[in-house]
Amino acid sequence: MRKIVLICLNLIVTVLLVYGLVSRVGLQGFLFAWILNFVLMMCVFFFTETLKSELKSEYYNEKEWEKKGKIYEFFGVNVFRKVLVWIGWEKLNKKANPVEKNLKALLHLEYRTKQSELGHLIIFFIVMGFTIYVAVTFGLLASLWLFILNIVLNLYPIVLQRYNRPRLKKAIALSKSREERSQMKC
Repeated sequence: MRKIVLICLNLIVTVLLVYGLVSRVGLQGFLFAWILNFVLMMCVFFFTETLKSELKSEYYNEKEWEKKGKIYEFFGVNVFRKVLVWIGWEKLNKKANPVEKNLKALLHLEYRTKQSELGHLIIFFIVMGFTIYVAVTFGLLASLWLFILNIVLNLYPIVLQRYNRPRLKKAIALSKSREERSQMKC
């Protein structure tokens, strides 16, 4: 019951924050698009942390069309990764979630990729709704910042999680086989 109340309160706070943003800044321009994305990131992060779903859906599994990440490489996922390193995001992220070389840590990291992907997916569709509304109401040019920032701040992070997860699954499989071998020796 507590979880449901927190999620409902989060939804109310999100709506109020977005309403306040629209009232103060309007629906157009870089400032609106930037603040909207970060307000939604904060609220969706609270949502996914409160929800704590197991995230076992088939959606998170690698698809054949992803061609072992080659499609993401074609669309520049490695450039995006380098930008994240350049701006310090990777260092900040590793400080908050240090990478350890054990099965429990790898499983946690895999879960975090799913959680991050879900959050960015939710935000992507919300911002895309705003983008379409602004494009229809004020014209395509007025929705440009919403569109660009949605690609950079949401679509590429989704792509990055989908690119990294199969590699993590391989590391998890290796770690599990090592643990099984070490248990057999005992």
